[in-house]
Amino acid sequence: MARILVRNIGLLLSGDIAEPVLAADALLIEKGVILSIGRLSDLNQQDLTQVIDAGGCAVGPGLIDNHVHPVFGDWTPRQNQTGWIEAFVQGGCTTMFSAGEVHLPGRPKDPVGVKALAITAQRCFDAFRPLGARVFAGAPVAERSMVEADYAEMAACGVGLLGEIGLGTVRELEEARTHAAWARKYGLNSMIHCGGPSIAGSNLVGADVVIAADCDTVAHINGGPTSLGTRELTRVIEGTTRAIEIVHNGNPRTALHALNVLTEMGRLDRLVIGTDSPAGSGVQPLGVMRTISFLVSVGGLEPSIAIACASGNTARFRAFSGGRIAAGLPADLLFMDQPQGSEATDVLEALSLGDLPGIGMVMIDGVARTGRSRNTPPAARVPVAA
Repeated sequence: MARILVRNIGLLLSGDIAEPVLAADALLIEKGVILSIGRLSDLNQQDLTQVIDAGGCAVGPGLIDNHVHPVFGDWTPRQNQTGWIEAFVQGGCTTMFSAGEVHLPGRPKDPVGVKALAITAQRCFDAFRPLGARVFAGAPVAERSMVEADYAEMAACGVGLLGEIGLGTVRELEEARTHAAWARKYGLNSMIHCGGPSIAGSNLVGADVVIAADCDTVAHINGGPTSLGTRELTRVIEGTTRAIEIVHNGNPRTALHALNVLTEMGRLDRLVIGTDSPAGSGVQPLGVMRTISFLVSVGGLEPSIAIACASGNTARFRAFSGGRIAAGLPADLLFMDQPQGSEATDVLEALSLGDLPGIGMVMIDGVARTGRSRNTPPAARVPVAA
């Protein structure tokens, strides 16, 4: 029954690319959901159970990592590292989407095993939330032996995702189109690998296959980590209407190329951000924030738009009710500011200068999950309980 007032917000970032900065300095939270937003004097401040003074720092939506590969629990065999999901929360990510549980040693590839693994992963992460993080998992990897009935069965059991087409044996144009169509028919949100093989057993997937499949998200347009050439990438971006994902674990040069193409098309609403971790390059708790900083400071992307690409854009393409600061949505909030010692005067300027923001608090479902982040530089201003 908590009713929380957050006041003295210096900058309120909405996560909505259409209106990335809100003219407000306070918000009310009730039962883990944002109740109202506005000027402090206009909000109903009766029956409060807690008051948080933001201290003039920025408040934005929790970041969404559009591309992770969870296994089970908060452990990854790829790096033999524990606590990586909690570390991502410390990096500002409150929600993650699986791109396929491909890092499970001995991953089954027969239809029964694929379905069993997907259903089990979906069930496990629905009940397991490290430090409050939402992990949408159970993203099966498409195999040639699977038929339409397999997709119907998984959907009936609660599986809502399809991992990257191209990670398994499905890799040719017509079969990719067929499996993507089955996924869409039964409501599975789908991705397709784009670029060279990421690990042994995966495949090169080029522009023709990506365009034909028409999945909901083109995974790592800048390679995971090996990228297609810029001409093919332009074909992909112009040949689809779906989400275009830039990942931390990718090619920085072609990331900027994709950003420029989307900017010229006036379609930054299609840009989403992920890490593609855990991967050979390691676990990147600040991967989403570092990608934002790179696209802003090097690529010239407006910083409040970049925040929206890593939150509201992703939520929209993933059909997730969150990712924005708006009444009726989950109170997943990121309190951040310019880092101490930066010449910037606020978090947006810090991103423009290439500095990583300091995180003072991460809130998920209206509950403070962290105070000052252990993974970021100290913020100039931090929230306090009034």
